[in-house]
Amino acid sequence: MERFIQEFRNDTAWLPDWLVSCGVMAVAFLIGLAIQRFGFRFLTRLVENKDLFWRSLVSRTRRPMRLAILTWTLSLGATIAPLSAGQAEVIRHLLLLGFIIVVGWMVKIALHVWMIVYLRRFKLDAEDNLLARTHVTQSRIAERIASFMIVAITIAAMLMTFPAVQQYGVSLLASAGVAGVVLGLALQPVLKNIFAGIQLAITQPIRIDDALIVEGEWGNVEEITSTYVVVKLWDWRRMILPLSYFMEKPFQNWTRDSTALIGTVMIYLDYSVPVNAVRRKVEEIAAASKLWDKRVVAAQVTDFRENVMEIRILVSASNAPRTFDLRCEVREKIIDFIQREYPASLPRVRAEGAASSVRAAAGKTVRHGVLQP
Repeated sequence: MERFIQEFRNDTAWLPDWLVSCGVMAVAFLIGLAIQRFGFRFLTRLVENKDLFWRSLVSRTRRPMRLAILTWTLSLGATIAPLSAGQAEVIRHLLLLGFIIVVGWMVKIALHVWMIVYLRRFKLDAEDNLLARTHVTQSRIAERIASFMIVAITIAAMLMTFPAVQQYGVSLLASAGVAGVVLGLALQPVLKNIFAGIQLAITQPIRIDDALIVEGEWGNVEEITSTYVVVKLWDWRRMILPLSYFMEKPFQNWTRDSTALIGTVMIYLDYSVPVNAVRRKVEEIAAASKLWDKRVVAAQVTDFRENVMEIRILVSASNAPRTFDLRCEVREKIIDFIQREYPASLPRVRAEGAASSVRAAAGKTVRHGVLQP
């Protein structure tokens, strides 16, 4: 190789160095494009019968692969071109930085492709999606943490290519104690959320698509990032909360172990209503509903009050939205049933009955000093 470089420089000695250098770099660039094109075609044919992961990886790494090959060919061109020592060093250093960036980019793409292919087997829109939500939550948090680590390692590798960083490495290590304390205090919110994300991925108090009541609002977990959680509220608003919130404050998770829920309907009726008739009607409504999961249905008198009795109706459904809709359906149909069959059993104020008696008595006529109807 050295002999070839020497002969090439002797043959082109009569030309200006800058012109030769530009020509060599242009040729190296074109050769890199050609290698990338033929290499991409070869890899595409090689993986056309392979798994989805390899096909997607080859397809998505086309641009970083091109940059990696161009970096390599331009580095060879910088070695052959008649550049000064300083110029060659600067170009090689820039190409090395570019190569480190490309490697980190390709690793991040490979991680993302693997995660997408892995999560394809889990369906969040399934009826019982507890297993899917568990894997999706763990995978997405792990991907974000791994992506952060890839970026950090890439930046560290780039910094280590500078002689100044290597020269002062011992001094940096010696002052690492003080610097660590200062950096820890400065980055406390960031580090707090990073560790909360790791803890959340392991313990999983929340998962993607979990139904939560948080800060007095009901919604579903829409996204979990490396620093915050997005909760989509029932009216399509978004509540943004830091990851550490779910490690430090109480909240309700309606789908922690299962998506099925028991819905409650409270109704207040007069003591004259036949409870068994109400119970049979509730069972009839649940059996006719497509929302009921055929697990729980009950109607019980749970309290007596001055003028009414409290009847609690329980019905179950496969998930939170269906439970809410089933509760509404039971409310509508049971009140319609009471209005049609037992209108006198609707809540009323007892004073109304007394007032009606007084008005009826006042409407009677007096004949011979005696009240007559």
